[in-house]
Amino acid sequence: MNWPAVLALAAGTYLLRLSGIVLRDRLHVPAKVERYLDLGATALLVALVATAALTDGTGFAGWARPAGVAVGALAAWRKVPFVLVVVLAAGATAGLRLLGAS
Repeated sequence: MNWPAVLALAAGTYLLRLSGIVLRDRLHVPAKVERYLDLGATALLVALVATAALTDGTGFAGWARPAGVAVGALAAWRKVPFVLVVVLAAGATAGLRLLGAS
């Protein structure tokens, strides 16, 4: 393990998080830029979910996983308790794989 790299990344992460606390009252961002930052965070989250739902390693994950994610998203949108959202998504994925969907 490359300890200097790990320590440098840990220190950088700590300093980046600390800068948010220290600069909160000193740095004023215009409302338009703040809106773009919010949209950027949303786009990043959607991209991460799409990548995790649609790919497995280097290729397409098959249709069962995206269908399970869609069932989970629908359940979360309907404000179903989180544990049930996970169970429904996993059950839908498992059921489709049992029926032969990849």
